[in-house]
Amino acid sequence: MAGQTRTVQILGLAVMIAVPLLVGFLGSQATSEHTDGWYSEADVAPWNPPSWVFSPVWTTLYIMMGVAAWLVWRRRLTFAVWAALGLYIAQLVLNSIWSPLFFAGYPAWGTAALWAAMGVILMLIVLLALTIRAFWPISRLGAVLLLPYLAWVIYAASLNLYIAMAN
Repeated sequence: MAGQTRTVQILGLAVMIAVPLLVGFLGSQATSEHTDGWYSEADVAPWNPPSWVFSPVWTTLYIMMGVAAWLVWRRRLTFAVWAALGLYIAQLVLNSIWSPLFFAGYPAWGTAALWAAMGVILMLIVLLALTIRAFWPISRLGAVLLLPYLAWVIYAASLNLYIAMAN
């Protein structure tokens, strides 16, 4: 029985980490051709980091997100856990929408795509804050693990806003 529980926990952790990593991978597929295209020519914020920074930062954040979700999922026998994970999934969906909208949308729809992406990222910030709040009573460590993600998304929103205004 203890071995089965340990196996379930390890599999749960693997799935919880794999899901956001998959979201990140799919998002990177939508961005890769455009980062060398219109984005490389765009007027970006002076505080925009070099392109090579994004991949390791997002990979780290996706792993932290997965661990955070797993810490909450481990207490899955209460309703509050499922409500918290519902918020987590909702913010992950918004996360998955942002990259294709921002990067692939611009060539097709122009600045309207950049402003739509700004709306998505603002909703993501709200949902992420609600997710952290929902995680807190279940797993404080899980909530804390999401704080760097929230900080990065707020930073990304500032980059999005600058690009939408300047281009």
